[in-house]
Amino acid sequence: MGKLFGTDGIRGVAGEPPLDARTVFATGWALGVFLREIGFPGKVLLGEDTRESSPWVTSHLAGGLRAAGREAVSAGVLPTPGIAQLVREKRFVAGVMVSASHNPYRDNGIKLISATGTKFPDKTEGWLEERITQQLTEGGDAPTPAPLVDLSLAEDYLALLRQKATTDLANLHLVVDCANGAAARVAPKLFRELGAQATALHAAPDGKNINENCGALHPESLAAKVTEVRADLGVAFDGDADRAIFVSGSGRIVNGDGVLLACARSMKEKGKLKGNTVVGTVMANLGLELALRDEGLALVRTAVGDRYVLEEMQRRGANLGGEQSGHVIFLDAAPTGDGLLTALKVLGILRERHLTLDEVVADLKVFPQVLRNLRVKEKRPLEELPAVHQAIREAEAALGDRGRVVVRYSGTEPLLRVMVEAETQAEVDRWTEHICRAVEATLGA
Repeated sequence: MGKLFGTDGIRGVAGEPPLDARTVFATGWALGVFLREIGFPGKVLLGEDTRESSPWVTSHLAGGLRAAGREAVSAGVLPTPGIAQLVREKRFVAGVMVSASHNPYRDNGIKLISATGTKFPDKTEGWLEERITQQLTEGGDAPTPAPLVDLSLAEDYLALLRQKATTDLANLHLVVDCANGAAARVAPKLFRELGAQATALHAAPDGKNINENCGALHPESLAAKVTEVRADLGVAFDGDADRAIFVSGSGRIVNGDGVLLACARSMKEKGKLKGNTVVGTVMANLGLELALRDEGLALVRTAVGDRYVLEEMQRRGANLGGEQSGHVIFLDAAPTGDGLLTALKVLGILRERHLTLDEVVADLKVFPQVLRNLRVKEKRPLEELPAVHQAIREAEAALGDRGRVVVRYSGTEPLLRVMVEAETQAEVDRWTEHICRAVEATLGA
């Protein structure tokens, strides 16, 4: 069957393996068996985003759980971090989020959440894969009645967020891009309850328009709206609202690097940044690393993926980390990245310091950076590809310590990602093309 779990759970085209009905049912069954074998009593919390396939995926998961003797409760449409926080706060035995995050609507995914609100470790996912294979080989389907839905859980999630707000948002005009996803149900309401004038954008999901030219991956329409209505700033979420990308009043797009810098400075001033360390990934811009260094702060890099950021934060005892994509983890407040919480943190800093977002990130020099995604037929180890390896080494030697090269395979798609960063766009373009030509000649991308 191949490996089911990637860096962010199981993901694929809805209705096709590994997201066909039988495999989804088997996944619910395997989770139920795992919980039974480790002796954890209690119900499993389910959540979903706004894709047209999410309800039937949720039902088949619930059916599999029930076949293994485990009952499920659904919160309905809710952000992934909402499910993670509610699992921990409401003492569910586990959680499952049905979402493909920032992917197009035809895709979907299954994210498993432990009782602590974090992802299961690789070892547990390996155990589950074995049981899923067993169920597909030996077992059969069972009825898949829809789980009990408790819509009050959304209010519980909002209450948790309001408790973490450090200031009211009176007289603030905010544009909120909900990506036609899970944020549409909760984000505008949250900001309005805190006093903001919140203009909702892309907040009418129809099952197919999630992430479509909107949200955190496409903040250009948000930038246009912010300047059009002369808002103070804007925030864009992705389909399951675990990411947040900002737009300043001038229309400047501020990604996770800018958020990490602003939050690190604020936390340092308050004596709350543990170890004077920020955990980022290999994709963090060199400009962030240099700006943090000027503040006497260290940037520690991990592989791409919030699970790796979290693992490194826990290992070092750090409490701030995240990704350029807008996935930021405030470990003192939540077990996972939460786009709505990130927005509250940024808005709190602006209010406390009486500054605009433009002013907060004014000194962040963003080095030119290009990320190319090359489709590949197979994911062969790069060290086994001499031409590609040589091209990477040549680029690294030419750029020295004023540039970076990151070449890696996607954890969820058949893609090789080539990222080059340098002081000038000409250098970026030159070495990106150099590496991509070697990849295309070797892998037939």
